[in-house]
This record gives sequence, C-alpha cells and structure tokens, in this order.
Amino acid sequence: MEEPAGDQADEQAEDQAEDQAEEQRFVVEAPFPPAGDQPKAIAELSDGILGGERFQTLLGITGSGKSATLAWVIEQVQRPTLVIAPNKSLAAQLANEFRAFFPNNRVEYFVSYYDYYQPEAYLPSSDTFIEKDSSVNDEIDRLRHSATAALLTRRDTIVVASVSCIYGLGNPSMYKDQLLVLRVGEDLGAGDKVGQRAALARLVDMQYERNDLVLGRGKFRVRGDTLEIHPAYEETAVRVSLFGDEVESITEVDALTGEHLRQLDELVVFPATHYAADRVVLARAMERIQDELQHRLAFFEGEQKLLEAQRLRMRTEHDLEMLSELGFCNGVENYSAPIDGRGPGEQPYTLLDYFPDDFLVVLDESHVAVPQLNGQYHGDRSRKETLIEHGFRLPSAADNRPLRFEEFLETVGQVVLLSATPGQWELDNSSRVVEQIVRPTGLIDPEVVVRPTRGQIDDLQGMIEERVAADQRGLVTTLTKKMAEELTDYLLEHGVRVRYLHSDIDTVERIEILRDLRLGEFDVLVGINLLREGLDLPEVSLVAILDADKEGFLRSETSLVQTIGRAARNVDGQVVMYADEVTASMQRALTETNRRRALQQAYNEEHGIDPQTVRKAVSDILEVIRPDREGAPVPKGRRRRGERLVDEMSDLPRADLERLLGSLEEEMKEAAGDLRFEYAARLRDEISELRRELRDLAEHA
Repeated sequence: MEEPAGDQADEQAEDQAEDQAEEQRFVVEAPFPPAGDQPKAIAELSDGILGGERFQTLLGITGSGKSATLAWVIEQVQRPTLVIAPNKSLAAQLANEFRAFFPNNRVEYFVSYYDYYQPEAYLPSSDTFIEKDSSVNDEIDRLRHSATAALLTRRDTIVVASVSCIYGLGNPSMYKDQLLVLRVGEDLGAGDKVGQRAALARLVDMQYERNDLVLGRGKFRVRGDTLEIHPAYEETAVRVSLFGDEVESITEVDALTGEHLRQLDELVVFPATHYAADRVVLARAMERIQDELQHRLAFFEGEQKLLEAQRLRMRTEHDLEMLSELGFCNGVENYSAPIDGRGPGEQPYTLLDYFPDDFLVVLDESHVAVPQLNGQYHGDRSRKETLIEHGFRLPSAADNRPLRFEEFLETVGQVVLLSATPGQWELDNSSRVVEQIVRPTGLIDPEVVVRPTRGQIDDLQGMIEERVAADQRGLVTTLTKKMAEELTDYLLEHGVRVRYLHSDIDTVERIEILRDLRLGEFDVLVGINLLREGLDLPEVSLVAILDADKEGFLRSETSLVQTIGRAARNVDGQVVMYADEVTASMQRALTETNRRRALQQAYNEEHGIDPQTVRKAVSDILEVIRPDREGAPVPKGRRRRGERLVDEMSDLPRADLERLLGSLEEEMKEAAGDLRFEYAARLRDEISELRRELRDLAEHA
C-alpha cells in the first residue's frame, strides 16, 4: 500500500494525535485517599463543572489539601486544565505537586522567561530612548515550548502558569501548520515537497538554526545521511538516519554525550519560536506593515514631524529587511498583529488559545489573581503610546498586549476560584462557595494571641529560642524594609540563625531560601509582604506579626488571615500579634480563625482524630525551573548607592569591584521593575564600564 505523502501525511499525524489524546485519561496517584472536607468538596465541585456552572469558589484553608482536592476534581471531570498562580514561586510549587499526583500525564510550567526585563521606552522630557534589554532564562523558555507542544498533542495536559499566560503569543494555527512530521519507512519531506533539502528548508522556516559543530536547543546539523535535531521544547536531541530520502530510523539521544536513549517510530517537531509563520503569511504581513508605514509617514509629514517620520522609516525598513531575509527580527512581537492578520484593537492570541474549547481554569489564591489579571492591560499602555507618538513604533505595536480582564473572561469557560480568603468579586460571581475547613491531618488553626508592643523584641527572641530548641522554625513579618533589616541584624547579633527575605531577591533564590529554611540551614525568616500566600512550610510553628494594629493593606483582614495560615501546618502552631489595640481587621481575623478552630475541634472529637504535624518531604521545586545559577550575583544586604562615576572606582581592588558589580546589577533590576527606565539605563552603562575595568585588571594581573 502506498504511504501517504505531503499534506496527507501531516493531516494523518494530526488525526493520530487526536485519537491518541482521546485515549489518554487523567489518573491521580496519591498515597492517601480523600479525607476531612475533601470528599464533599470534590463531589460538589465536580457536580458543578459537569452541570455547566460557570464560576465556583473553593474556600479552602491553609493545609486543607486544596491541591489534592483539585487533582481529584480534574480526574473526575477529565478536562485539560490551566492553573493560574499569582507568582513564579507558587506556580513552581504547584507544578511540582501536580507532577506527583499525575506521574503519567503531562504537567507543564508556563511563566515569563525573563530573568531581567527592561522594555524599550522613550522619555520625551529628556529626549532619551532606552533600548529593550533583557536576560532570557533558556530553561524556562524550553518549558514554555514544552507546554504548547503538549497542549497540541495531548488532551491529558495540566499547565501551571503565572499571569504570563494572558500576554501575546503566536497564532496556534500557524504554529501547528509549521510542524515537521517524520516517520520511519516514509520519505523525508515537508508538505508536498520530498527530500532532505525540503525538510531542511522547513526547519529553517521554523526558526531552527543550522550548526554543524555544536548541537543545542533549537538547532540542527547534518552529517552525511544523518540529520540531528534538538527540538526547542525537549531536553534530549533526536538523530534521524536516512537511506536516500527514506527515514531509516529515529533515535532519541543525549544532547551532550550522544548516548542512545530509545527508538522512535515517529517524530513531530514544533517550531523553535511561537511567532513562526510561513513565507506566504510573512509576505502578506510585510505588505500590511509597509502600508501602515506609508500611512503613518504621511501623518507625521503632514504634522511637520519630520524627525519622527525619519525615525520610524529607518527602524521599520530595517525590521522589514530582517523579516524578508531571516523570517525574524528583534522585537518581532511588535508586528504580531499584522503577522496574525488581526485588525486594530482585536484580541491577541495567548496561551489560552492553545487549549481545547472545554478546558477548565483554576485561579489559585484568587483574591490576588483576580486583581492581578484585571490590572495587566493598563500597565504598559502609556509606555507604548509614547513610543508610537514619537515614531519609534507603528500603531499596530499597541496590539501586542495582554488580554483585558473582560477578554479573559470571554475566552475561558468554566472557572474554579481557590482561596482561603476569597474577595468580593469571587463571592458575587460564584454559583456556589464550597468550604474546605477540616484538614485531612486533623490539624486545627493555630492559636492566636495578642501581646503589647512594649518589650516585643525581647519577648519575640525568647519565643524564637524555645522553637529553635524544639527544632522548629519561625516567621516574622514587619511593616517596613528598615524595620526588617534592623530586626535581622539584632537577631544575628544575639546568635539567632536568621535570613531576610526581601523584594530584591529573584524567583529562584527565593525558592532556595524557603527550601533552606525547611532543611534547617537557618531557623527564622524575616519579611514584609512576602510571607502570605501559599508558603508550604510544615516546620514553621511560630508566626510573629509586628505592628498588627497598623490598619492598611499589609494588616487587612485578608492579609492577617493569610499570614496566620503560615503556622497552620504544625501541631504546635502559634501566632503572636504585637499590638496596643485590637483593630476591626484584627477582630474579624480573630473571629474567623476561632470559627474555623471550633469546626475543626468538633470534627476531631467526633472522629477520634489526634492531630499530627504534616510530614512532607522537602521536594526541590527548583527541579521545575532548573536554571543555570553559575555566576549569578547573590544580593547581600545591599544599600542604595545612587549614581556613581566609574573613574572614582578605578583604584578599588578586584574583589571590591566584583561586589560592586553584583550590587549594581541588583539595583538595575529593581529600577527596571519599578519602571524607572532612565535610571536603569544609566546603571547598565555603569555596569559596562565596571566590567571593562575588571577586564583591564585581569590583563595586567
């Protein structure tokens, strides 16, 4: 029988992938059955989803097993699921938990791949243009590609994502149309063209780079009758052996050693970028970009804005030339609307468009996630409008944007909202609120006591020493950075092994610090607004809240209840609020905590349960991210230094220069995060000068 070729082969691959997806089912593997309030919550949420209810809220307290409940719900409803977490750390933690629950299904991780990101910006007041500057984490980029590849090939896929999932991504139809399918026993080719040259041309169109010396992710090489490809979404490479144009064998190999891992019958290669487009689409997009350019130039010239016109002409024509020659250019995302064929203001493609129509959305810590999703659209709108107004970008660049909250709600179907403290939006829109108050372990909410602020530090130190003697840990939350730093210094001087968790610490280092706390590398962690949602720390038995009576965001009812929950995984858990008066927020938090304690104690008495501290392995959630940490600067109690002149530093020894360099890099990242682009750019220039100084020192050493 003649083998199908060209487009028929590609269609057959897609049909086979769909058939395979239908056969794959979510199966939970857990060392324990549902307990406490979990069986009731699983039944209610599953009934709601299968009954077509749009929004449901799971009001689950800390340690009640919300993640496990959600896993069993997914098993019940058998839907591909997007779980949105408020930050990368929580997303990594959740991905790790779901991988344990679903070892035979796909659990993917999708967050921003930037370790550092400073968007391009223009400051009219000083006529300063700041180029886009960023540092991409290659491993997280691979995981993003792995997520989209899984969604297009398997139905049993869970993606744990940050708010990055509502930002622009390439058209999924174009992404899928660009795939290359190779099968043993069939001719090598792409579409209706057969032969090695056609396959190599397709790989180049898919933005794979040919490198016959070093095979890396997103690259391929040819050696005689052997084609080696390292897909953008895999840790391993693939070796394709040919006999003429026929595929003789497909072997998965270790990308570094070349060791054979397993034989494959078929290989589906997805593009190396989410913005891949074939030549026909690209040509059509370039025509539209050229038309838009001419209209915009006519506008500027009519307004006598000749500088803006010249600026726009040079930049856009350069980008068009790059697109014509390479199929890609720096900042190609700014042309996503013409490439996708979208009109002005139309909704961009995002990760959500890679899911099938019936997918389920879960908003973890929804009291944070909902406002976060609501605020993304307006965040960089003014920056882009300034760039467009002054001729740095075409108007269509404004359509490279995150979804508005209304668009997000229109795109998703059924949503489960998870929170211990759901906000008003969740309560108003949910058809049902399912409470999960009783923990499977029988643990009850911690005792909360209020103590006066007079002598609070000495009192705190005494309690810390008691907990350390019992091999337990403590968390201390303050209101200001200055107070946190001073408290950390004081405790260090008095022999306490303490660390300070602050906003300058990047995602991976934050995860490392939390892991070290659990492992006992230190005993007390001090922070400000970093100790609330989702920290899974069973060893913590003491949480101290300083200035608990200072009303505000950090001491609201929601914040206090979340902070109290940090001590809820230990049978000896206790929370101390230092305050001279009991505010309304404190009283509501105390009342809610006492209500929950009463329900939990009644359940334990009825079922004869003796509460035990959660015994949980210190799983390394860095396994989800696995970045290369070599050479990354470790911030150490850095202070703001202001502007510096490099020539004043030229007499410093090499070690001091290296420390200064690390401090400046951290300050640059903070400035970019605060949208102080001009200051971040000056720091970047200082860093370049310092690196030159270090090279000179090395040459003369």
